[in-house]
Amino acid sequence: MLFAKKTAAEKRASFREELATGRLLQFPGAHSPIVSLAIEEQGFDGVYISGAALSAELGLPDIGLTTLTEVTQRGRQIARVTDLPALIDIDTGFGEPMSAARSILELEELGIAGCHLEDQENPKRCGHLDNKNIVPVREMTMKIRAAADARKDPNFLIMARTDARASEGLQASLDRAKAYIDAGADAIFPEALQDMSEYEAVREALDVPLLANLTEFGKTPLLTKKQLEDLGYNIAIYPVTSLRLSMKAVEDGLAAIRQQGTQEHIVDRMQTRARLYELIRYEDYNKFDQDIFNFKV
Repeated sequence: MLFAKKTAAEKRASFREELATGRLLQFPGAHSPIVSLAIEEQGFDGVYISGAALSAELGLPDIGLTTLTEVTQRGRQIARVTDLPALIDIDTGFGEPMSAARSILELEELGIAGCHLEDQENPKRCGHLDNKNIVPVREMTMKIRAAADARKDPNFLIMARTDARASEGLQASLDRAKAYIDAGADAIFPEALQDMSEYEAVREALDVPLLANLTEFGKTPLLTKKQLEDLGYNIAIYPVTSLRLSMKAVEDGLAAIRQQGTQEHIVDRMQTRARLYELIRYEDYNKFDQDIFNFKV
């Protein structure tokens, strides 16, 4: 009910086990806890917690305005309701190497299975926008080393994201990724790859788990699960998909009420009360109450 059945340690261990199989794991984005429930119910492998989606949920652009507390606490809320592992975006790590180390410890304590941090300067920009500024390799490797050394659970996944493809080119991004692996990164997130050949080049060059970012309206083609499996990728994220779907429905629904003066004609587009209660396991809570209040010594 209130929390998932698996402990955080169990979720991290199962995440590592699944990664070791080499198959593609699909992690749709969840911008709220109830979306995590839907992701698990649909049989996906994990939950992705997007910095862009969390920023948007707060009415903010994705430029590094969210704080460690905001991100980690929302991450905990999203991760706690599901037995699936949760991978979270921590942007540039919320500061210098010591801040990045603290971020890892906070995430571990709050039940997250892994995170990725990126090599942009702060304030950062969305990974699929132009004119991103990248920090020197040494600065990023110090953050990764600090993060890797700080973790208590060796199964907590530390992933390095490189945004260098847009500003420095593909080869430079590969060189950076290799340096990040040497510094302690368990996996690599090559941001904003532009075609299949670039996916192939990254896979050929790196011998660690790789993540593909399948965000809509970006620079990366929306490859299928089969295509990514054939390319040898290990994680596919769909970071803002659930937010975009829900916000389009919200905007259309509000427009209908404004124009028609009633929601009567859009009720058939809504999740029913019965379906909502099923998703949030309302009957389990009801049974708990009945068992407690009907208990007799």
